[in-house]
Amino acid sequence: MAMLKIKKGDTVQVIAGKDTGKSGKVIRVDVKAKKVLVEGINMMTKHTKPSAANQNGGIVHQEALIDISNVMLVVDGKPTRVGFEVRDGKKVRIAKKTGAVID
Repeated sequence: MAMLKIKKGDTVQVIAGKDTGKSGKVIRVDVKAKKVLVEGINMMTKHTKPSAANQNGGIVHQEALIDISNVMLVVDGKPTRVGFEVRDGKKVRIAKKTGAVID
């Protein structure tokens, strides 16, 4: 299984698609499908039936998964590519634009 460069809790900016330029926090990462769920990005409407949890049902707006290649990690307010280095015997993520350690 490949190691992905974006993790849960990271701030990312969308670089392709209908929400280009928007940024948000990563809620969930789907490693197998290589997709991420970002807060407030790629919103969709879902029609729900009444149930025990939701008495009325109706239309619900929620985030949908977006491909990980369409988002870029934001470090110090600027989107940057991510690399890996071994420092002190530990593998860490590095911001390519600034050279800063992310983890």
